[in-house]
Amino acid sequence: MNDREFEEQLQAMSERVLNKALTEEEKNNYTESLFESIRHVNEYGQEFWYARELQIALEYTEWRNFCKVIDKAKEACKGSKNMVSDHFVEVNKMVSIGSGAERELDDIELSRYACYLIVQNGDPRKKVIALGQTYFAVKTRQQELIEHYEDLSEDQKRLAIRREMAEHNKMLVAAAKDAGVETSLDYAVFQNYGYMGLYGGLKAQDIKERKGLKKSQNILDHMGYEELAANLFRATQAEAKLRRDNIHGKQEANQTHYEVGKKVRDTIKDLGGTMPEDLPTPEKSIQQIEREEKKKLK
Repeated sequence: MNDREFEEQLQAMSERVLNKALTEEEKNNYTESLFESIRHVNEYGQEFWYARELQIALEYTEWRNFCKVIDKAKEACKGSKNMVSDHFVEVNKMVSIGSGAERELDDIELSRYACYLIVQNGDPRKKVIALGQTYFAVKTRQQELIEHYEDLSEDQKRLAIRREMAEHNKMLVAAAKDAGVETSLDYAVFQNYGYMGLYGGLKAQDIKERKGLKKSQNILDHMGYEELAANLFRATQAEAKLRRDNIHGKQEANQTHYEVGKKVRDTIKDLGGTMPEDLPTPEKSIQQIEREEKKKLK
């Protein structure tokens, strides 16, 4: 294979990445799904991005030019007293070049923080760079909140987890849709399976009734941080399993969500924790806490 053919293979990979990232409605508009769609999770549950895929998503046509941005990001990583090797892991992988042949391609596994540094050092004229800066800045801040979780008050913990839950629910929606859960009704059924697994057979409406909520109220806005954390774990693991196991079909997706929910419930039981349906409902909703936080900033 000559260099031209190899470049054509890279271009084909580019098209696959972008086609996977954007829905029909979003083809002309960048959204965070662009970055979520190329997010990977290793066997230890750690997320990462491949530099080659991020290069394509950020519209860098040549690898050598993107490497210059990566080098700047590595310097920034050093400057922040972080270990470069913790965030930029060089790897080699085999890519198909046609006719059953493969070619070794050097790549880099990037942490979320590494991606954040890359977009901060990218070409600011690119619209997608601006999107990446916002996306990875928000995600990195959320990670910082998680790392300093014990320093937060109970209300702050609820806010932090609820916001993280909102982001991961978007990812779960996307993963479920890819698996064949397409309509709003399909997704409501899919969600109920997750709740039934986690709450010992209770559906969303059952949980609302136990909490004394109105039909229009969101269950997640009336959970304490411990209950929210259990649901966050359910959502993140369900999304990861749907993608990792390449689940297809509504019934299989529903069963997967149920099994993940039940596994989280079993883990809580094994640890001697309180079952989520037995946890107290907080007096204040998430919206009330948000209003109080805004007043503090004035």
